[in-house]
Amino acid sequence: MPAITHFSQTVTPVVDQPRPDRLLAGNPQRYTWTHYETADEALSCGIWACETGAWRIRFAADKHEFFCVIEGLVRLHDETGKVVAVKAGEAAVIPAGFVGVFEVVQAVRKYFVVCQTPAPPSQG
Repeated sequence: MPAITHFSQTVTPVVDQPRPDRLLAGNPQRYTWTHYETADEALSCGIWACETGAWRIRFAADKHEFFCVIEGLVRLHDETGKVVAVKAGEAAVIPAGFVGVFEVVQAVRKYFVVCQTPAPPSQG
């Protein structure tokens, strides 16, 4: 029988930084504690933390992310210039295919759930 995954378990984080070609401000370290992941990697859940900074993001056509900010403040800027701020206690979804900028205004810690679905058929 599958077991419940409790996020209090000890997990070693993966530490990285935005790629130089995407970096817009700062040079923040990002920490990802993946607490649960399916074998096919279609679903991934955990905690993510990051220092202040900003970088370009481009989500794949089949990748969606729900997140809930535990502490800090982030802003998501879309290609049209619309900005959505998400602070502690708030949640948002970054939809598949999103292109824009991820800005960490105040050091952030968030819960995340990334879901990959079948890619939509190409328009051709």
